[in-house]
Amino acid sequence: MTMRRRTVLAGLSASGAALTRTTAEAGSVPRARNVVLVHGAYADGSSWADVIGLLQREGLKVASVQNPLTSLADDVAATRRVLALQDGPTVLAAHSWGGTVISEAGMDPKVSALVYVAARAPDANEDYAALAKRFPTPPANAGLVYSGGFGQLSEEAFLRDFAGGVDPARAQVLYAVQGRISDELFSGKTTVAAWRSKPCWYAVSRQDRTTAPELERFLAERMKAKTIELNSSHLSLVTQPQAIANLILEAAGLRG
Repeated sequence: MTMRRRTVLAGLSASGAALTRTTAEAGSVPRARNVVLVHGAYADGSSWADVIGLLQREGLKVASVQNPLTSLADDVAATRRVLALQDGPTVLAAHSWGGTVISEAGMDPKVSALVYVAARAPDANEDYAALAKRFPTPPANAGLVYSGGFGQLSEEAFLRDFAGGVDPARAQVLYAVQGRISDELFSGKTTVAAWRSKPCWYAVSRQDRTTAPELERFLAERMKAKTIELNSSHLSLVTQPQAIANLILEAAGLRG
């Protein structure tokens, strides 16, 4: 294969995803037997529940990190503790804010591939807030309310902008377990960008009202990720778990 970057557009798949492959170099990823999942802000590890079951059916060992959401350093430490328990090549996957975490923690030698789901992907020492301002402001921003040093989305913003398309009863459960974020969480900067040296996959949410889809596309393009686009809200891991599971399985070397 040529070392020159190329993009192939493949129509809609059975999962409803338009697939865009951006390949920086030839070669295949190591086959992984472990997956570590990292949740984002306004969520907890249970947000991955549907994806977890699908991955376990394929024989993968899966662990979901519970981020304290108190600082970038604390979330990275929580992820590293889980990575330390893995016994070989591991796919590290993240949703939303979790993308910042895996961009730092992903340098672990056990990490064979990175998967970003509507996720942040800052460069080393990058001012991510300044980068995000170059793209449309997502509606969810207006629903973030802080009290006592921690913030959460209002119920209206959570159900409409964060969990759009999720079954209403399920969305209410997700709202009840919403992770509260420190008012210092988003100010943390990564010291490295693991996506510069690890194979990457990215799932863009076309109907995202929490992170601008245009920003997601920019991040996926910058990291030269193999990319899918889903007609989904920010929570594609809940509304389209099979598509997300398939992406992780590809990163694990279990799908072509």
